[in-house]
Amino acid sequence: MSTADQVPSTIEAPTMRAVRQESFGGPEVLHLAEVSRPAPGIGEVLIRVHAAGVNPTDWKHRAASGWAGSLPLTLGWDVAGTVEAVGLGVTVLAPGDAVFGMLPYPHGVGSHAEFVVGPTRAFVRIPPGIGIVQAGALPLAALTAWQSLVDTAEVGPGQRVLVHAAAGGVGHLAVQIAKARGATVIGTASEAKHDFVRSLGADEVIDYRTEDFAEVVQDVDVVLDTIGGDYQLRSLRTLRPGGTMVSTLPRPAAGLFERAAELGVRAQLILVEADHAGMLAVADLAASGALRAEIAGVFPMGEAAAAHAAGETGRTTGKLVLTMDG
Repeated sequence: MSTADQVPSTIEAPTMRAVRQESFGGPEVLHLAEVSRPAPGIGEVLIRVHAAGVNPTDWKHRAASGWAGSLPLTLGWDVAGTVEAVGLGVTVLAPGDAVFGMLPYPHGVGSHAEFVVGPTRAFVRIPPGIGIVQAGALPLAALTAWQSLVDTAEVGPGQRVLVHAAAGGVGHLAVQIAKARGATVIGTASEAKHDFVRSLGADEVIDYRTEDFAEVVQDVDVVLDTIGGDYQLRSLRTLRPGGTMVSTLPRPAAGLFERAAELGVRAQLILVEADHAGMLAVADLAASGALRAEIAGVFPMGEAAAAHAAGETGRTTGKLVLTMDG
């Protein structure tokens, strides 16, 4: 028997704190747990997470089994932090780099923790002057807006864009992105949020509680729907021939594609992807001052349940963020 066999190892694997759940349910299933710290593999980086956004997909996956994986589960796709270590073959990032980005959706989940591993090219450097909370708020929501408006609908100068829930997490960033692309922007929001939506650059705001947007908006080139259901079908009526409706909800309303074909318009459903080129574009817009997340609330990771509860009210303006330090 060797000496190694005779003497028990006293070396313990490094651990970290993570927001964990062992069951599906309400915010109360979330708690802090001590778990093993991951290590970067080939083409990956280990990031010490400082801030991470909380998005509707987080509380939906918390409440019921979905695409994110099996229990026990740590949620979170947004990442803003510092590169701690790099795996084999990584050349574009180095330990000490301040980075932000989005883990691959949905199976790359796990950023609501002190450390996370992800593919190198899911992340870009945080521009100077962008705070860590701001960086943690942007990736998933901004990429959703960018991939919807730019990659899918090809929004450009002179077009008319209708953004639903224009004060929400994706919506308020979509308004700014559409304006940066030279579009005229119409937003829907409750009357109390009209001034905020106009401050983002919206040219017109409609109170969805008192007006039927499908009756008052016409000849738009692009609609971004973040609500789903009959909003998808009603949005088709606002489009000019050849226009595009992009919905961030993965389930089409009954008859959506048939109705779109009848009207001569296009209906697309999108799921956000980790995207290096998209993150570079988001970083450039943020650095120029053309894109900024409104922060609805900042919670320490030990109060993740409170962040989820706040998000589920549906009344927040902008983004909720968890911080992992302290």
